[in-house]
Amino acid sequence: MLAKADGVIAGLAVGCRAFSLIDHRIVWEPHVDDGAVVTAGTPIATILGSARGILTGERVALNLIQQLSGTATLTRRFVDLVAGTGARIVDTRKTTPGLRTLEKYAIRMGGGYNHRIGLYDAVLIKDNHLAAGGGVLATVRAAREGAPHTMKIEVECKSLDQVDEAIESRADIILLDNMDLDTLSVAVGRVRAGGSALTEASGGVNLTTVRAIAETGVDLISVGALTHSAPALDISLDFELG
Repeated sequence: MLAKADGVIAGLAVGCRAFSLIDHRIVWEPHVDDGAVVTAGTPIATILGSARGILTGERVALNLIQQLSGTATLTRRFVDLVAGTGARIVDTRKTTPGLRTLEKYAIRMGGGYNHRIGLYDAVLIKDNHLAAGGGVLATVRAAREGAPHTMKIEVECKSLDQVDEAIESRADIILLDNMDLDTLSVAVGRVRAGGSALTEASGGVNLTTVRAIAETGVDLISVGALTHSAPALDISLDFELG
């Protein structure tokens, strides 16, 4: 199994599990670890067994490894671009149905960090919740009353007025959504002056903009494209008959 492009490998064990599920006599040997940076032409694993079993599992194995390695590769590009700023690159729940756990694993292999996994492990109040709940202050307070004391509460803000309300509400994390750089910098400054909440930037984040966003001082930058738009890493499986 060869990498045909430069990138970061993720999901080798998961992908190669397809072979052993088809034929327990098939064995595989990894030549790199998940998280390894490879160049085109690098052998990443050797699979040994019957041609029938290997050919049956080939596409499932490659699909998984290519997709997860593509996610890890794109994540590493974002991570490298914000190096030295203190900002962390985090994922979102915009994942492939059935593959969320694996894709979030690939994010970590690329040097990124995981946001919440689902609706159960943190409260994220977004614009529709605010509309239904009567604004930032009222909605955060209601969430605080209903959530366990161990659960973090994050609220999305689109304006500086909402940021001021979020600070007053004592939200744990303030999501600064689709703000221009000047507004984002002001918002980060207000949050730092007003309490201990983490700041997260979201919206309009790409490889061209991420460095400037990080330099505003935000703690976290969430990027949905890491999972919903990462191109698969080109990987091939070539036969040698023995």
